[in-house]
Amino acid sequence: MASCLIGRQLSLCVQKNLWLNSAGCRYVSKAAAKTQVEYDYDGPLMKTTVPGPRSQVMQPLKPNVCLQNVGAVNFFCNYEDSRGNYLVDVDGNRMLDIYTQISSIPIGYNHPALLKLMTNPNNLSTFVNRPALGILPPENFPDKITESLLSIAPSGMTRVQTMACGSCSNENAFKSIFIWYRNKERGHNTPSEEELTSCMTNQAPGCPDLSILSFMGGFHGRTLGCLATTHSKVIHKLDVPSFDWPVAPFPRLKYPLEEFSRENAQEEARCLEEVEDLIVKWRQKGKPVAGIIIEPIQAEGGDNHASPDFFRNLRNISRKPYRIFNTWMGDPSKNLFLVEVLNVIRRENLLEEVTRSGKALLNGLYELQAQYPGLLSRARGQGTFCAIDVRDAATRDRLLLQARDKGMLLGGCGDQSIRFRPALVFKEYHVHIFLNIFNDVLAQNK
Repeated sequence: MASCLIGRQLSLCVQKNLWLNSAGCRYVSKAAAKTQVEYDYDGPLMKTTVPGPRSQVMQPLKPNVCLQNVGAVNFFCNYEDSRGNYLVDVDGNRMLDIYTQISSIPIGYNHPALLKLMTNPNNLSTFVNRPALGILPPENFPDKITESLLSIAPSGMTRVQTMACGSCSNENAFKSIFIWYRNKERGHNTPSEEELTSCMTNQAPGCPDLSILSFMGGFHGRTLGCLATTHSKVIHKLDVPSFDWPVAPFPRLKYPLEEFSRENAQEEARCLEEVEDLIVKWRQKGKPVAGIIIEPIQAEGGDNHASPDFFRNLRNISRKPYRIFNTWMGDPSKNLFLVEVLNVIRRENLLEEVTRSGKALLNGLYELQAQYPGLLSRARGQGTFCAIDVRDAATRDRLLLQARDKGMLLGGCGDQSIRFRPALVFKEYHVHIFLNIFNDVLAQNK
């Protein structure tokens, strides 16, 4: 077994060197250390355009066999053969995935640690029996929560409430805010008889006219309350009734940051002033702001960043149990995965890897935007959570398709941005594969 692994690693090393030195790899950069990922492939491999023949044959069948909206389907995937940083489609095309299912595959496809977790007989009951956690949690649930979410909780946060998805988490956060706000107004937590009666017909005072302040470009979900705070794309909101809640501008920073520090500080101050004005205005309208929701980095809206000072000042401006509930309140099996993902992150020092590969990625983007100033601008990011703007939406969309046909999956965001969301196992070597391919695509679009 050991000799097989050594032989495979030697083969991978040779193949990766051939890949970096191939004729199509014209990006000039410092060679990266080729840290091996045993379950990873050695590079992209394209057999057809995407979608390929098998995906296209399946396309006409979709409306007849699927009970969901299928308009957004790009192609069909072979998840059994997908591995590490690479997604394989049904036509055998192997693509370097720098989008990772909209940033939801933290340690790559089919990580051995997660496959081992699935085969552990001690975990079978967790996968087979999904409990109503709010009333009948399993015996080990408190320990598992301590191992997972509480082990990485921000300082001072000692309680956690699991939910089934991001939207329902936000919806229940809104409910918590409203309940807290009304109890603060009452001075106690005992509702009046009028409040108890009127809430059953959606009337005040039991259903008060409170609001949540959100930011233009934000994305917080597609359920009704979350959608009222989502402002990233028209298609998300069109034809859906919504609440009259205030929307503030999110700072639009100029890059590189060190060259525009004064202008960016003024832009953030403008947005904060608008927040204060909206809070006053909505109170005067009789719809006081009970809470504020904001993303640390606006992703769907265009990978928009703001400084730490902006968030601290926003927090300063905002200084103003059983009712938070659903059937499942989360899923213990997903918590098992989270525990193992965190173990892998620690064991494989993936945060250190992300720091290195993120620096290489951002530096590469800086070089490419200098090389193609008519195409690219505003390279930005933290770690591997990076983005770059393209000159217009049509060119951005064309670049994404051309990159896909060359074996690389990327995602768009905002009006004209490309976002990069690789897995945490994305190494410097993968960065240089990406830069080589992306350079070839850009050269076709000068």
